[in-house]
Amino acid sequence: MTDASAQALPEQQTFDVAIIGGGIHGAGVAQASAAAGYRTLLIERGEWAAATSRSSSKLIHGGLRYLESAQFNLVRHSLRERTLLLRNAPELVRAVPFYIPIYRHTRRRPWQIRIGLTLYALLAGLHPLARFRRVPQSEWATLPGLRREGLQTIFQYWDAQTDDAALTRAVVQSAAALGAICLTGCELQHSKEGGGLHRLQLRRDDHNWQCSARSLVNAAGPWVNEVAARCENGGPSRALSWVKGTHIVLPTAPPPTTKHGIFYLEAPRDGRAIFVMPWHGKTLVGTTEVEIDSPGAAPTADEIAYLLETLQFYFPQHPDTVLESFAGVRVLPADSASPFGRARESVLARGGHAAPIVSIYGGKLTTWRHTAEQVLAALRPALGYRPQRADTRHLPLPPMA
Repeated sequence: MTDASAQALPEQQTFDVAIIGGGIHGAGVAQASAAAGYRTLLIERGEWAAATSRSSSKLIHGGLRYLESAQFNLVRHSLRERTLLLRNAPELVRAVPFYIPIYRHTRRRPWQIRIGLTLYALLAGLHPLARFRRVPQSEWATLPGLRREGLQTIFQYWDAQTDDAALTRAVVQSAAALGAICLTGCELQHSKEGGGLHRLQLRRDDHNWQCSARSLVNAAGPWVNEVAARCENGGPSRALSWVKGTHIVLPTAPPPTTKHGIFYLEAPRDGRAIFVMPWHGKTLVGTTEVEIDSPGAAPTADEIAYLLETLQFYFPQHPDTVLESFAGVRVLPADSASPFGRARESVLARGGHAAPIVSIYGGKLTTWRHTAEQVLAALRPALGYRPQRADTRHLPLPPMA
């Protein structure tokens, strides 16, 4: 059941798993929990995918750049999940060619890119999408608008693209089809632990109501510490950084610069990875990585200028009219290092006494199902086993508008 009316709220009911947060990770845990046979409640104070999960770079990928920081497990898990999503959600996730142009000024030399792509292919298990190639110069004309001055070579490999918000809604719908109760416009006020249960005080619209849960999952994304503070025995807050990623949307160049795929570019200013891609008939450029002091920041003029600078360096004739800009906030471990090189793996923090609480810190859009598996593994000793309703590795996702 999704978006039950206020009259149909599950007042005083007891759930096995209650999840706070309706982004991709909360949706994934709800699907995994319901598939495992647990009575599941998912609540979101806004709309599904209202924040970070609708403001990503729209990529389902292994994360080629994470090889530089030796995050091999993350890349391997991501590539496995990419394979599952391409099979289980073909109307939501599609394979796309990626192009890496190498210029005289490019910091990463062709031999380094070749080594990285070879390792990427090995971590993908030599899947058909693991193939890559050096694009012959005779084909460069098929990539219109790309700057030719100083261009030495172009590599092409494969990853995938999605609509992040539609994907999240599809996972919520899948969870509901498995029996989860999924409610938007519903906020946790506080929870108390006692008698092996979390007693939740919730508010939806102008209606206060209560229910109980044998376990609690905090999937509030950038607000994870705020939600933990509302839960008795929620565990100590973890030190984290809010890192803002800004994107811009522009008209597509005539002829469409990105109609053949996605460009993986090196920002001339600082060497960061920037993607230029097709998006609903327009061009999407992103992302930045800027540490901020609160989870609600908007794009700045400097960030927009940085992305435009990168786009126009590689595509000098591309229109520079910014139709839209948006920013998502991801959670990263607190660290003095640059956000670009920090770990992207999800971190699970445990709290609660007789009734467990698991808080999810960080994570990637691509690995939402793997993270949900980890959460269920952490809860299962307290919940026990139930007859399984489905295996999420083989569960098709319904297409969503």
